[in-house]
Amino acid sequence: MTRNILIVDDQPEIAELLKLYLEKEGFQIVEAYDGSQAIEILHKQQIDLLLVDLMMPIIDGYQLIKKVRETLELPIIIISAKNEDYDKILGLGLGADDFVQKPFNPLEVVARVQALLRRSYNYKNQKTNENDVSISRKKMVGELILDEDTFSIIRNNDVIALTKIEFNILELLMDKPGRVFTKQQIFEAAWNDYYIGGEEDNTINVHISKIREKIEENPKNPKYIKTIRGLGYKVERN
Repeated sequence: MTRNILIVDDQPEIAELLKLYLEKEGFQIVEAYDGSQAIEILHKQQIDLLLVDLMMPIIDGYQLIKKVRETLELPIIIISAKNEDYDKILGLGLGADDFVQKPFNPLEVVARVQALLRRSYNYKNQKTNENDVSISRKKMVGELILDEDTFSIIRNNDVIALTKIEFNILELLMDKPGRVFTKQQIFEAAWNDYYIGGEEDNTINVHISKIREKIEENPKNPKYIKTIRGLGYKVERN
């Protein structure tokens, strides 16, 4: 199946470079040069992954990501020259799945695109039983129910929307309540990528914070996701 990738960048030479490498891998490429054009495209056709710059006219990358996340769960990779931790944390906090700094290696971008699409595809194609009836698989901790078939979490009968990375993290932690997972274990399981440290630590912290905002009554005093200083995180048995 051909995958459609939308590249949103106000520098045509960047979009063309990415298009060249991605088309070699069999992807169908659509281009937009500001966030407003991107929104129009997303309304008109199926897009499987979004590559987005942050600094653009009319509607910038931050606004675009926020708008997309209101209705869509497609993978989003930020590609930007803005390299301050604040920029990365804000972009990831708004719902992006990955961040690549300019100047970039096009082959690295291709690899990240393939990894994200592979995980997205797996979400949509779970195994069914011999009668083609989905087998409901749920993880329960306290008032939380993580449904692996619908990729949602339910708390007090309220369905809570999660990004793919947030779901991956919760799935890992809730699979073994009480067990402490290191940041390396969390990153490699949720992102399916190698852990180096530093930037990856910040990325994990941002996603844990966003998850707490969604599932905890008091995110500053979490009931479920506990920080184990110097080690990592765990989901408390409740």
